[in-house]
Amino acid sequence: MIFCLKHNRFLILWQKCNNIEAGMYPLMLSLAGCLCFVFAGTGFAQTKHSAPKAPTVLRGNTAAVATKKVAAKSVAPKASVAHSANRPVAKPSTQPQVRATRYGGFMMAPPPPPPSLDTTSPRTLSLVNVNTDEALTVTYWSDGAYRRDALDKLNHFLRDSRESAETEMDPLLFDVLWHTQMHVGFSGTVEVLSAYRSPTTNAWLASVSRGVASDSQHMNGNAMDISMPGVPVLKVRQVARSLGMGGVGFYPRSGFVHIDTGPVRYW
Repeated sequence: MIFCLKHNRFLILWQKCNNIEAGMYPLMLSLAGCLCFVFAGTGFAQTKHSAPKAPTVLRGNTAAVATKKVAAKSVAPKASVAHSANRPVAKPSTQPQVRATRYGGFMMAPPPPPPSLDTTSPRTLSLVNVNTDEALTVTYWSDGAYRRDALDKLNHFLRDSRESAETEMDPLLFDVLWHTQMHVGFSGTVEVLSAYRSPTTNAWLASVSRGVASDSQHMNGNAMDISMPGVPVLKVRQVARSLGMGGVGFYPRSGFVHIDTGPVRYW
């Protein structure tokens, strides 16, 4: 409309300037109207065909991708079932071997046969607590029985130094350590990194370290983390594991072995 009005004004001005007769003006006005209609129709056709084009393509692509994804999900289980029908019998899992290689690069070897245990000799332990720098040498078993005074000393020595809390340690734990030491051939002082932990201390350690279990055996007074200076932790782990008297944890990067009198298990 703006285009037409401008052309009408132009024609009127042009008529006045050139003294065109009044009979020619309607003809020129009709010609201008036709030109306006042609230009307006062309612009409308371009707008009608170009505007919806981009949204239509985008919606079409999204629907196609979604259809392909749905189809892939529905077909996958059928293919898996068909494949499993002809699958050969699986071999025993080698996960323990792979897991062991993550800790220092050692391959998990089968445990050696259970050793013959000395059940008559007096059992003496020489320990140093790396958290308190305390040292203790005590004979806790002799003449076929545990010595109460020695067990009390060990309970205090293996206390939770963070809270100065004590508990009754499992005497069998000392047997695991003593037999391990004898079969390793170590006669020095065993380093104790951790023994009894109160629930509060264990919860704090679990919050700052991923390697601490929330239900750790340390809270039950039947676990110790130990190191024998000069003896490879791999050897200590293998001997402790061969006893079959509880759990054995292998931490070569930190340089210690975990022993406990809980269920027999290895990690």
